[in-house]
Amino acid sequence: MPGQGSAGNVLAAFASLVVPGLGQLLQGRLIIAIFMFGLAVVLWFFLLGWIIHLWSVLDAARFRSKE
Repeated sequence: MPGQGSAGNVLAAFASLVVPGLGQLLQGRLIIAIFMFGLAVVLWFFLLGWIIHLWSVLDAARFRSKE
């Protein structure tokens, strides 16, 4: 996937806005996707899930592949 600011990252950020971790999954980062989704689910019980939700969107938008 191309670098930061690319259409792929914008799509991934939008996907993470809908479901936390989905953007990371689209970028091929399975472990962090599972971690963000699970943490968001747990923290929404304490009304703090928005923090992980926002982190997920920003992480997907700013991701740069090592290739």
